[in-house]
Order: sequence, then structure tokens, then C-alpha cells
Amino acid sequence: MPPPDRCLALGMIILWLLYRPAQERRRIISAVVAVLWAFVAGAFLWTRYATINWAAIYFAWLFAIEAVLLVRLSFRPGHDVAGTLGIGVFAFSLALYPLFAPVLGRGWRQAEVFGVAPDPTVLATLGLLLVAERPPWWTLVVPLLWCLVSGAMLWAMGSPEAWILGLAAVLVLGARSLRSRAAGN
Repeated sequence: MPPPDRCLALGMIILWLLYRPAQERRRIISAVVAVLWAFVAGAFLWTRYATINWAAIYFAWLFAIEAVLLVRLSFRPGHDVAGTLGIGVFAFSLALYPLFAPVLGRGWRQAEVFGVAPDPTVLATLGLLLVAERPPWWTLVVPLLWCLVSGAMLWAMGSPEAWILGLAAVLVLGARSLRSRAAGN
């Protein structure tokens, strides 16, 4: 498993690359995110989580499929509400989501980090999909499904952060809908 600090560094590099003009740099982002989705599929869902949840194997396959779908995307943050929200969701998943573990008394070893654990990786990807150039709708299916399933599981366990995934899904769908309406007018 890669050290969480390296995944956080990759997240910071992605933020830096988002504001670079070269098309190749934007494609690097999709490659990095796809590799991290594949890593979470294999190292977390298949290897670790499947030992306690039978459905994790199916999600491992879905995460692997999502990794393939993300490979060809290109990213460019817009100056509209969706672009700003996308960067905000990405930054939240990178910088604030890992803080929930120590704040809730679980310690740093249980902190969920982008590129290592599914929830912050999904949140970051939802943010990036809002700054992607014309992403196909099907790239949202797996992240939104994960938000539904993981959010429901966290809610059933009484976890205080259960609301985050659902809220992110609603915000991303709303922002995407606003962008579609603005493009249609």
C-alpha cells in the first residue's frame, strides 16, 4: 500500500496540473486518477475489505471498470459554479476528509486518504468530474453508486460522517444539471 503522504502529494500535483495550460498535463491527471482507482480496487476492496464484506469484490470490479473509464478524460477547471464546486470537493477530499479519523477519536492510522481508501477517492473523483471537459454521464455511475452504498452503510453504523457522501453526490448532480442547462441556453 502506498504511504498516504505520497497519495496526498499526488493530489497536490493534480491541483497544480489543473491550472497548467498544456493538454498533456491534463491527461496526466486522468492517468494518475485511473491508477489510484485501480489501486483502491485491488489493494483495498479486493484484498482488505472483501474479508469483511462480500459485496466488496463486486465493487472492486466496478472500481476497476471506472479506472478504465477515467483514462481518456481531460480536465480544465471552469470559472462557473460547477468548476468552483469541483475544485472545492477535490480539495475537501484531499485536505479535510483525512482529519475525520482523529477528530472522531479513531487516530491517524485509521484516517482515510485519497488514493488509498474508497470514500475520499470517490469524493475527489466527483470533484474532478465537474472540471472534466465533457465527461460522459456513465463516468458518474460508479462514484454515485459508491456514495449511495457507502453513505447508507456509514449511516447504519451511526457514523457521524455518513452525510458527506450523499451531500457530495447531490451537489455534483445539481452542479452538472446547472451546467447542462446553461449550455442548452
